[in-house]
Amino acid sequence: MNEPWQEIGDRVYVRRHESYDMNVGLVVGDGHCLIIDTRMSHREAADLIEAVRRITPNPWTVVNTHAHFDHYFGNAMFRPAEIWGHVRCADEIELHGARDRDAVAAQLPEDRRAEVEEVELVPPDHVFTSAATLDIGGRIVHLRHFGLGHTSHDVVAHIPDAGVVFTGDLVEEGAPPSFGGSYPLDWPGTTARMLRDMREQVYVPGHGAVVGRDFVIAQHEELAVVAELARRAHVEGLRDLIQKFPYDEDVTRTAIERAFAQLDEALL
Repeated sequence: MNEPWQEIGDRVYVRRHESYDMNVGLVVGDGHCLIIDTRMSHREAADLIEAVRRITPNPWTVVNTHAHFDHYFGNAMFRPAEIWGHVRCADEIELHGARDRDAVAAQLPEDRRAEVEEVELVPPDHVFTSAATLDIGGRIVHLRHFGLGHTSHDVVAHIPDAGVVFTGDLVEEGAPPSFGGSYPLDWPGTTARMLRDMREQVYVPGHGAVVGRDFVIAQHEELAVVAELARRAHVEGLRDLIQKFPYDEDVTRTAIERAFAQLDEALL
């Protein structure tokens, strides 16, 4: 595979993969390193490990930004390291990981199904609810959960001495945000809190190119439009509003479905 690392801050790297346009982070400290997300299979994780070892021989700690298969199915390959995540991330994997593994395998070409079927599901064993701080070889990394968004348990990793933020799928580049399983009514407030508390200029989305603060602000504004229009559509109907959404119809209808589910639940 041989995707290159891009150094985006002092000893902070991102590796963007052709598979799912997925980003993995690497933070190198003195005698230790941090890996942010582990890819979608043991085979892809083995490729990642080989790439990490071209940068550093240090032992590692792992962070999962959330419990979607492309971000954590490689976890077992990094044991016995500590694996950090939000408490609901661990719960989701325990409850639904096997179902999700079967669903992913069923969608893959036959020659790749075994790659997912062989995955050993390993949830985070170090969990938190709102904030945690890691010491990675003398470097501080802040982990934060700002609220509901892409999932119920998105984790953001902030490396303040390098001015870099890894956002997971709270931010997407190269494709619209993914609303399946999301919380569209809360997502804008979650990204607003991230922008308020982490005033850096370099942000690494879960997928796509590294972006600046202006990109994140613009995507926050799009998400706010989605939330506002969804609330209106719940009352007025969607027909006259669907063209006003900032994303194409398929993405919009998924966002609307999730937003309406939130609104309907609030009425119960």
